Amino acid sequence: MIYHIATASDWARAQRDGQYTTSTRDRTLAEEGFIHASAAEQVAPVANRYFRGLPDLLVLVIDPGRVGPEIRYELVPGSDAPYPHIYGPLNADAVVSTRPLEPGPGGEYAFTA
Repeated sequence: MIYHIATASDWARAQRDGQYTTSTRDRTLAEEGFIHASAAEQVAPVANRYFRGLPDLLVLVIDPGRVGPEIRYELVPGSDAPYPHIYGPLNADAVVSTRPLEPGPGGEYAFTA
């Protein structure tokens, strides 16, 4: 599985439209060129770096075998392992479940698959 951090409102729109087109916080697929995703161990560091203070976050659990567009695993500056990037609108039926993402008592996010 791969994972994507989404707002509840963006996911609700994707369920209505049949496809998800948010790349990352405040960036669309059209602006970024791909949708950012993560391996399980990358979710918490991404959440803590880019999503602190945002309410109503979800982790989309994505089955790569059901994703229509190409997925490329690419290194990003400062990363030890490549991140999965989805090069096109994510078909909503590739999302097999969602999980709420809430910070712990100290404000930090944790995630286990």
